[in-house]
Amino acid sequence: MEDIQQQLAALRRRIARIDKKWTGDAAEPRPPRPADLRPARYFIEELMSGEVIRTAAGEHFETERLYERHRRHGSMDISNLYELPADLLEALSEGSITSAHPTKWAFLDTETTGLAGGTGTYAFLIGVGSITPEGFRLRQFFMRDYGEEPSLLARLSEHLAQFDVLITYNGKTYDQPLLETRFRMARARQPFARMEHLDLLHGARRLWKRRLESCRLVELENQILGVERQGDLPGEMIPYYYFEYVRTQQAFRLVPIFHHNAIDILSLACLTAIVPFAFRSPEDTVFRHGADAIGLARWVVQAGRPEQALRLLRRAVDIGLPDDLLFKTLWDIGSMEKRLGQIEAAVEVFRDLAGSRNPFRAQALAELAKHHEHCERDYAQALDVTRQALTLGDTPQLRQRQRRLELRVARQH
Repeated sequence: MEDIQQQLAALRRRIARIDKKWTGDAAEPRPPRPADLRPARYFIEELMSGEVIRTAAGEHFETERLYERHRRHGSMDISNLYELPADLLEALSEGSITSAHPTKWAFLDTETTGLAGGTGTYAFLIGVGSITPEGFRLRQFFMRDYGEEPSLLARLSEHLAQFDVLITYNGKTYDQPLLETRFRMARARQPFARMEHLDLLHGARRLWKRRLESCRLVELENQILGVERQGDLPGEMIPYYYFEYVRTQQAFRLVPIFHHNAIDILSLACLTAIVPFAFRSPEDTVFRHGADAIGLARWVVQAGRPEQALRLLRRAVDIGLPDDLLFKTLWDIGSMEKRLGQIEAAVEVFRDLAGSRNPFRAQALAELAKHHEHCERDYAQALDVTRQALTLGDTPQLRQRQRRLELRVARQH
């Protein structure tokens, strides 16, 4: 409501100026005040709550808002953010962030003049969110024209000085390198070297890429948090809206960009309350979809904990999986059981795979043939299973096994 009233008041002032111009008011003009000398491009400060910040490097515009702790963002209570444990990010960051209170985390996202990066791409709007006892606080730094970049960067660096951890979504690939370039172009010291950086994209992909078609932030916001954006501006249109603002000096189209940036950052913070928990305590995580447990199991394997990964894979099967993912998971379970020396459990899984039509049937039959030959010394059974495997896929390895087993069976007779 406040934004609408500000817009109406600004329009009334503009209409009054136009009326006065064409009515030929003969009154002697009063000396201009500084506010009257502002060019039209600064209309953004009348349209939105905020202020023009003056620094040694110039001016720029900033706005701040608070999402109070009693509010919700989709399925997430904002009050939960302040209660997050200080060691939450340790596992997902592979030990680089051992302990940092949530109030020391800075959630950053940029809106830029292009997606390709490079020295010609500007970050014209930079949002930084933070967790506070009162809720989630968002500060946005905006350059009204290209010449305001040094002032914006100076204030951004000053603002980030209070935080120890930087959290982004695809920020290691895009946002941070872009900003580092802008700081170099401005001959200013960049603030990121002392901060640990967690890019949530990588953890999100591990968890959800097998279930969701896309792991874009807006998709996770909808699928995981249950947030439905209304009237959002597509990201690919944002540069064009800014170029139009620079050309026409009309600020109305900037409002959706500020909103888009704000929701991105709030969603990033809420997802940070979900994703790292899974990596911190995999076996305590509640999964609604088996595919999510598989993604976490693969990360656990890479971390050198195969027994824990095996339990997660079995949970995934129990929860339920589509056929293509089910057969691959069963094959992984059997292979992992075999590597861990749990032969009987592995054989049971291979028998299940060998007994139905699936992409891993031939491989399961080959594993059973090895088991019959080397563990049970049942060469006839091994030969029979090998011949079944050959009907599904003729390979040199199977042919060699067949010839060896035929000789062994012949010697037994």
